[in-house]
Amino acid sequence: MGGLAVNMSAWFSAALVLCAAAALAVPRSQPAGSVVLLYDDFSGLRTGPLLGVVGAHAEYHYLPECAPKGNWAVSTYTSSPESQRAWRVCREDGRPVMVQGFQNNLKHTHPMIVSGDPLWSDYTFTVRFAPQAGVGESGLAFRYRNDRCYYFFGVNGRKAVLKMVRHEIAFHQPYEKVLAQRACSWKPGKWLTAAVTVRGEAIRAKLSDGTALVARDSTFPTGKIGLISDIPTRYAHVRVTATQAAGKRVRAAIGKREREVRDLQVANPRPVLWKKISTSGFGVGRNVRFGDANGDGQIDVLIGQVVHHGPKDCNSELSCLTAVTFDGEVLWQIGQPDPWKAMLTNDVAFQIHDLDGDGRNEVIYCMNQELIVADGATGKTKYKTPTPETPRATPAPYNRFPRILGDSLFFCDLRGTGRAGDIVIKDRYHHIWALNDRLETMWDAACNTGHYPYAFDVDGDGKDELAVGYSLFDHDGKLLWTLDDTLKDHADGVAIARFSAAQAEPRLLCAASDEGIFFADLRGKVLKHHYLGHVQNPAIADFRPDLPGLEVVTVNFWGNQGIIHLYDADGNVYHDFEPFQHGSMCLPVNWTGRPGEYVMLSANAEDGVLFDGWGRCVVKLPADGHPDMCYAVLDITGDCRDEIVVWDPYEMWVYTQDNNPKRGQLYKPVRNPLRNYSNYQATVSLPGWHERPVRR
Repeated sequence: MGGLAVNMSAWFSAALVLCAAAALAVPRSQPAGSVVLLYDDFSGLRTGPLLGVVGAHAEYHYLPECAPKGNWAVSTYTSSPESQRAWRVCREDGRPVMVQGFQNNLKHTHPMIVSGDPLWSDYTFTVRFAPQAGVGESGLAFRYRNDRCYYFFGVNGRKAVLKMVRHEIAFHQPYEKVLAQRACSWKPGKWLTAAVTVRGEAIRAKLSDGTALVARDSTFPTGKIGLISDIPTRYAHVRVTATQAAGKRVRAAIGKREREVRDLQVANPRPVLWKKISTSGFGVGRNVRFGDANGDGQIDVLIGQVVHHGPKDCNSELSCLTAVTFDGEVLWQIGQPDPWKAMLTNDVAFQIHDLDGDGRNEVIYCMNQELIVADGATGKTKYKTPTPETPRATPAPYNRFPRILGDSLFFCDLRGTGRAGDIVIKDRYHHIWALNDRLETMWDAACNTGHYPYAFDVDGDGKDELAVGYSLFDHDGKLLWTLDDTLKDHADGVAIARFSAAQAEPRLLCAASDEGIFFADLRGKVLKHHYLGHVQNPAIADFRPDLPGLEVVTVNFWGNQGIIHLYDADGNVYHDFEPFQHGSMCLPVNWTGRPGEYVMLSANAEDGVLFDGWGRCVVKLPADGHPDMCYAVLDITGDCRDEIVVWDPYEMWVYTQDNNPKRGQLYKPVRNPLRNYSNYQATVSLPGWHERPVRR
């Protein structure tokens, strides 16, 4: 595992102030000469759920509901609404208690809220808790690295348990090492006090019934604290203390980290607002496309509102398309705008692309079970065809319509014409179709499609092969290989790239949801498989110029939101950190015009915005009231470096560097073309340089 997280969120800075103010309220049992790192009796929180039902929106939308409340952040939840509402503040005899009210039966994820700092090392963590049932784990987490890597102390049935948890050894099979356990005496519903003291490798844990456990382990030398329970449990009076010497070491480490991050931010170009446009009435969440729609050489925005036929996001399609310039001019609009059709948790089929090769872009989209090619400048239909018929084998509820609604569109060169004149259209999870530029079907195939394909000329014959889900197809639709029979869940992002010059051939990368992430050769042999939880939104770029080849970044979502992993060119994890508890698009950003791209993880000013390959927050957007629900990065002004686009359903803002334009030879990575834009794209950003007159 890599080094420690080195970014400090603003909410914890506020928490330190709260802790200092609460020090006078610490019970008299506090050891003499100790310092308080955290004290919380939950009196500063409003009663009610700590997190509402956010669903899959938080995969690539920032929602304020996911932000920490007081000292606490909800670290884990599944797609179950009950899981998302598990933690709430209640009153008991007029006193606040934190209640975990959900019965969790999963082994690979556990209801958890967290607080503290990744650099906390030697401390004593004390909490009162009252498990409501006699079967199931309930207790606390300490030296928490993330919600898949931590120590646990608490009760499970009639035993007190001290264990180390670190990721998984196979699908949904967590690696857990019991460090110590023994029988204990307690009654469901009655209050217990648990206390854990960590000093280096030494761990001492004790319950108020007198049960004591001792162990030594060096897996996690530092980390936050958390409350964790699979059964309904009440918590009260959290206290974390350290010796004077340990407290001094923590303050010094935090100060060093903050100075380093501050220096990095000062050394980087500062984001300044470049454009601001209103999208009220026709705006959306993360459902936009970028490209030159009207042929004036400038990037425009295509905004797609969505109707959900249900259930949930199983049957969705476009309801309105609006083309707009970055000056706010509406070029054209198709359909009826409706501000209640702004949000989505999936893809729908629309792109900007020069499909016919005449030098002018078309807009290709699906609406009303038709695949339509429209003039990019006017939106007028040029030609169209019915979408493919829904295959008979399609399971409910995805078979609700006689023809597919169109989950996504992808363009590539299957015929070897030298341009991306072929279309791949898919349904939600089960089938793909390949069409030519006249919308004639060339072939189709059934597989576990995952979310979005990736094309690469594997055999060098001038025709693209197609990676779809866990399968690779030849240009003519022949199945070359598949892992559908050996892997569960589905592919959240797939790409093919040569990660280093030392590798004989490119490799396939797949972020495989709950299967974690794997790297395979071009014949389907899995070379590396990391069971890291629900991994998605991978990106490949040169994030660390000091390392050979290219690196990969991913984010976790369902069951363990917000864990960021970084991998080297050989597919080994070299660093991980957890800057927040929500999803991210993980987009590479060429901010400086020099090698060493950053990755954008959030548009929220408190979360931090751009992070480097060491996990340090190097650029933050100003706290100027900008929309922070969604973001994208691309070169709009023309100096080779990326602008940052942030938006919500009501407005869109664009930030550029304070030294734009920048002249001279600039780093200009080669990326996925804008014609293949998706909420589930695996972004590939290959090194490149460019020197050209700067557009003004």
